[in-house]
Amino acid sequence: MPIKIQKDLPAKAVLESENIFVMDEDRALSQDIRPLEILILNLMPIKEDTETQLLRALSNSPLQVDCTFLTMSTHESKNTSRSHLNKFYVCFQDVRKLRYDGMIITGAPVENLAFEEVNYWEELTTIMEWSKTHVTSTIHICWGAQAGLYYHYQVPKYSRAEKLSGIYEHRVLDHKVPLMRSFNDTFMAPHSRFTEVRRADLVRHPELMIVAESEKAGVFLVMSRDGRQIFVQGHPEYDRMTLNAEYHRDLAKGMDPLIPCNYYPDDDPSEMPMLTWRSTGNTLYSNWLNFYVYQITPYILS
Repeated sequence: MPIKIQKDLPAKAVLESENIFVMDEDRALSQDIRPLEILILNLMPIKEDTETQLLRALSNSPLQVDCTFLTMSTHESKNTSRSHLNKFYVCFQDVRKLRYDGMIITGAPVENLAFEEVNYWEELTTIMEWSKTHVTSTIHICWGAQAGLYYHYQVPKYSRAEKLSGIYEHRVLDHKVPLMRSFNDTFMAPHSRFTEVRRADLVRHPELMIVAESEKAGVFLVMSRDGRQIFVQGHPEYDRMTLNAEYHRDLAKGMDPLIPCNYYPDDDPSEMPMLTWRSTGNTLYSNWLNFYVYQITPYILS
C-alpha cells in the first residue's frame, strides 16, 4: 500500500525510482480510506536523506500511511534549506491540538552534549510529554532513543571510548513480542554513535523490556511493556551508503575514524558496502505499524 506524501517532496522521485508506491495528496483525496497518521520529528542534519530512509521503511506495510514532518522551532537547521523546511515541515504549535496514530523521533548529532545542554531540549521534552496523550505509539531512534529513555525513565547515557560504527549482529531475546515477529534468531543492523545506554540501568525498570541486543554493540531494542514507547539504539533505516558518507565526512574533518565494522568487503573503503540489514528495518517498521499502531489506535483519532 502507498505512502502518502506531498507531491514535490524530493524523496518522492527516489522512492518511485525504486518501484515504491507513493501517493500525493491529490490522489489520496479520492480514496475512502482512513490512513494511519504518522508524525516524524526529524532531528537529523541532512533531513532529505532521513526523509527518504524512513519513508522507504514505512512503505513496506500493507497499510496506507500519511506522514507529517515536524521540525523544532527553537533550533535553526544548518544543513537543510529554510525553503525546504517551510514547504514540507510543520512546527509543534501547528499540531499540538491534533492526535496521531504513531510518531518517530530520529537521532541527532548532539550525543556529546548533556541532554539539558541541547538548545532545543525544553521543546523536545514538551513534545515527548505531549506524545503520551496524543500519540498511540512512539518509536525513538539512536540519540532519540537515549533522549526518550532519559526523559521518560531517567536512564542515563554514557560516553564510549571510541565511536561505535558499523553493522553488528544482534540476537532476539523474546520471539513472542509482536515487534520481533518474523525476525530470525540473529540479525544485522547498523550503529553510529559515541554514547550508549546500558543494560544494568534498564533492568532496574520493570515497566521496560529488552527485546534485542548485541554482544558487541550492546542493547539494540527496548520498549515499554504496553508498546507505547519503543527505543532503538541503532539505525535500521540507514541506506547502503550512509555509513560510508559518515566515514568520509569524519575523515575530512581530521577525526581519524575507525573503518565501520562489518561494512566494507575486506575492510576496504574503496569497495561497495554490503547491504545486510534492509529486511531487518522493513520488518521492524512493518511490525510496529501493524501491532502497535494499526491494531491499537482508534478509528476516529479525535
